[in-house]
Amino acid sequence: MKKTYSIEVCCPNCAAKMETATNQVEGVSQAVISFVTQKMSVTFAEGADPAAVMPEVLKACRKVERDVEIAF
Repeated sequence: MKKTYSIEVCCPNCAAKMETATNQVEGVSQAVISFVTQKMSVTFAEGADPAAVMPEVLKACRKVERDVEIAF
């Protein structure tokens, strides 16, 4: 399952670091963050519950930029 979320990212470098961090979260098959559009596309692993995975994604992203917001 693939979903797209709005995300507030301050710079392209932070977006790249958050993308790397998100791809390491259990339940995420692939994540892509676009600084230009301020969107995050997440493909979830088979059987993963997006409602359970996204809080972990937010935690991982906040390790890069502590005040990041993801609309989920």
